[in-house]
Amino acid sequence: MNDDFKRQLKGPVHPGIAGLTPYRPGKPIEELTRELGITDVIKLASNENPRGPGPLVLERLERAARELSRYPDGGGFALKQALSRTLGVAPAQLTLGNGSNDVLDLAARITVLPGAEAVVSAHAFVVYRLAVVSCGGALVEVPAKDYGADLPAMAAAITERTAIVFLANPNNPTGTWVTEPALVDFLEAVPERVWVVLDEAYAEYVEEAAYPDGVALLERYPNLIVTRTFSKIHALAALRIGYAVSSPAIADLMNRARQPFNVNALALAAAEAALTDQEFVSTSRTLNREGKATLVRGFEELGLEYIPSAGNFLAVAVPDAPRVYQALLEEGVIVRPIGEYGLPDHLRVSIGLPEENARFLATLRRVLAAR
Repeated sequence: MNDDFKRQLKGPVHPGIAGLTPYRPGKPIEELTRELGITDVIKLASNENPRGPGPLVLERLERAARELSRYPDGGGFALKQALSRTLGVAPAQLTLGNGSNDVLDLAARITVLPGAEAVVSAHAFVVYRLAVVSCGGALVEVPAKDYGADLPAMAAAITERTAIVFLANPNNPTGTWVTEPALVDFLEAVPERVWVVLDEAYAEYVEEAAYPDGVALLERYPNLIVTRTFSKIHALAALRIGYAVSSPAIADLMNRARQPFNVNALALAAAEAALTDQEFVSTSRTLNREGKATLVRGFEELGLEYIPSAGNFLAVAVPDAPRVYQALLEEGVIVRPIGEYGLPDHLRVSIGLPEENARFLATLRRVLAAR
């Protein structure tokens, strides 16, 4: 916060919040159109499902829209029942949120007291920092290993001041992931008093055999919280709907702290319908696998290094990344610079439709040749 703003404020300001940098999402298509007048735009910046929502979701939304004058079910009964059946957990273990960001923030608000610490890996999702520092806590960032989480080092970083650990699997923006044996070893090393938030926003995209199912580990580790979202493979990013699965005791605390009606009625209805459409999920996973292979081939042909990813995106190293990012924008291709994640030489590219992937690679080739 600059001095001009401080002079305008008459009352006290939380020092942690005043020092935060606001979250910067991927540039919207509309913003690029306003800035440069470009109308033929593809967006590969926010790890969205390029297919859009499935037909079952759209049909359900049409029915739900007729009840917009009514408040949503504040407890999310129907969606919790559907999640309970799908995941094999009790409804009492669930906390619904306005996107998974909401439940990540709830976990921090409950456990991070002023002066407490949270352990994360380098290159971790920036929302962890926002949530922790907003509570008056301090972030302990552990250096990454091969761009991914160094779990033994993270365990060693836990002290008496540690309240919570955030671990994304796969991680955004690197796409790196940890195996089940490595995760179990880590959970065994974490004191029971420390909460471990396992962020599985991209879990449905993962096809690696050794990838762990966090929900299956909950019974063994009562300090574990697993967060997931409908924004990614289910293609409901605009509706903001996510959830946490935890012990009933932790879920009870999180539900006490969440805002009333934090999930809107359209999101509840769409998410419930999305859970029934596993064909849509399977097709989206196949499309992602094929699109990722296309981008990998393209990067290798261009001689570019990339970080192997288990998600629906790839981080690729390019010469003079800020210039390449801007040049792509001017060609109507939006990707994501990730300098704020400690990766100033990389751009993160979401997997798009086949024609979008082809256009991105062709544009990237021209931009690099124009250096």
